[in-house]
Amino acid sequence: MTVYLSNTWAILNKPSSMWFQFFKTRPRARTPLAPGLVILVSLMLSGCTQVPTGVTPVSNFELEKYLGQWHEIARLDHSFEQDLMQVTATYALREDGGVRVLNRGWNTVEQNWETAEGKAYFVETPDVGRLKVSFFGPFYGGYNIHKLSAEYDMALVIGPSKDYAWLLARSQHPPAAQCERFLQAADQLGIARSDWIEVNVCR
Repeated sequence: MTVYLSNTWAILNKPSSMWFQFFKTRPRARTPLAPGLVILVSLMLSGCTQVPTGVTPVSNFELEKYLGQWHEIARLDHSFEQDLMQVTATYALREDGGVRVLNRGWNTVEQNWETAEGKAYFVETPDVGRLKVSFFGPFYGGYNIHKLSAEYDMALVIGPSKDYAWLLARSQHPPAAQCERFLQAADQLGIARSDWIEVNVCR
């Protein structure tokens, strides 16, 4: 049961750019939640949008500048992004005031594109870079923008814990000096350099 709950937590708490392993567009057999487990999982998820210790969502955030396509430059290792490269996240306004999230990545093993669509909403006020993202019914994961460039061309995103982190950029190959500054911010959070998976090269 412990292992199953752990896997369920990992599946339902994908706050970032990609939730592909669970939400692939191609048909795939899934293990349904056991009777009674849904309530337990719901209670567990009540804290999945929290801000991790040491993480400070950016202030004076402007959503309009953040919309559009971002490239995944680096990420921490998780099964739901296994074998995925050329990963992008595209954000657009929803009619209900939220944000449409469209994630796309190339599976290097299966040789196909995988996509996942979700929705995001602000947890606090719209000028604070703290959102909650859902790709699965009522279940949300934290999306905390810890560092953002003034030009809105690079962002360090942390999930509901520091086990989830992404370095995103407008360019597929951003300047190495800029990447270094953002990685140093991750260093200060205790995220080891050796834990990062390089998706795109900084130049």
